[in-house]
Amino acid sequence: MPRRVKDFRGLTEESRVRLLHAVQRHPGQALKGLATEADMHINTARDHLRVLEAEGFVVSAPVDTGRRGRPPMGYWPVERSHHSPAAQERAEEAGARGELLRRLAPDRDHGQALEESAAHQLDVLYEHLEDAGMDPVVNSDDLAVAVRPCVYQDLLESQRPVVCSVHAKLVRQQLEQVDGPLMLRRLHPFTTAHSCLLVLGADEQEPLVSDENVAVPGIPADRSDTKLGEFALEAQRRAEGGASGGGPSCPL
Repeated sequence: MPRRVKDFRGLTEESRVRLLHAVQRHPGQALKGLATEADMHINTARDHLRVLEAEGFVVSAPVDTGRRGRPPMGYWPVERSHHSPAAQERAEEAGARGELLRRLAPDRDHGQALEESAAHQLDVLYEHLEDAGMDPVVNSDDLAVAVRPCVYQDLLESQRPVVCSVHAKLVRQQLEQVDGPLMLRRLHPFTTAHSCLLVLGADEQEPLVSDENVAVPGIPADRSDTKLGEFALEAQRRAEGGASGGGPSCPL
């Protein structure tokens, strides 16, 4: 599929990934604190935050400090699409394309068998993953999404916990930004040296895909940054040890 004009290009820089991670860890924090945590100059952080906000990853608002003068701006992850004009536009466009595909080419659609709200969630998640360069393959029957990332390969050795955490949270947030029953339940990093698996499911229901159905073990999606990074590193080592040749790495 030809890539759209407004693809997610904001997370191909290590510094921007670190900054988004800081926003995710400390919602509402002001520019100076985020720059310090992400270890970058305040002007660089300001420019990166503008990009992240323009692409619908973060949203800013004044923070009342109780002091006189102009209040500082705080930054939050976008939790609902209507909190960000960019996220709202992406969600609406994703839903419109999904509906069109369901009408014109139902055999190619990933949400044909789902209720409308769940199909819309998958539309939004699919386009996020595709725009991020992860080449998603959706199995709507099992509520699982295989991804084959490549653009974050160079960040994994030095920033593995950050990259894994950022992308796991982004997947969760994409599903939560629009109304629907689906949520990210488990991650299976490096099902091969070239791919990973996202397991979705409805709240309070067992996922349709269990660890017994997948060749490599998974980890609950809400684990800490450190746990996600350690688990992904071990999974990568297993995958590369069993592969006949090298291949692109996977940040989830």
